[in-house]
Amino acid sequence: MEIDVKHIAKLAMLRFSDDEVSAFEKEFEGIVKMVENLPNIESASTLLEADNLMTLREDEVVPSYPRDELMQNVPVKSNGSIVVPKTVD
Repeated sequence: MEIDVKHIAKLAMLRFSDDEVSAFEKEFEGIVKMVENLPNIESASTLLEADNLMTLREDEVVPSYPRDELMQNVPVKSNGSIVVPKTVD
């Protein structure tokens, strides 16, 4: 199986040198071979043990702090909201 590392890099918006491309080709081929050699699982029931039932934890309500107390630590606020620097143009 041939893997087009340059195409994958283009889709991921990455740039690789020729040495890196050949190294990634070997790594990807190894990954594909490993996946192809995984044993076939015939039934989902083989993944669970009948004696080992999964028990879920109970949800707990965690007490929260009053909004006024939290807003005391905010450097810039407006109309009860936290003002943060613009990150996207």
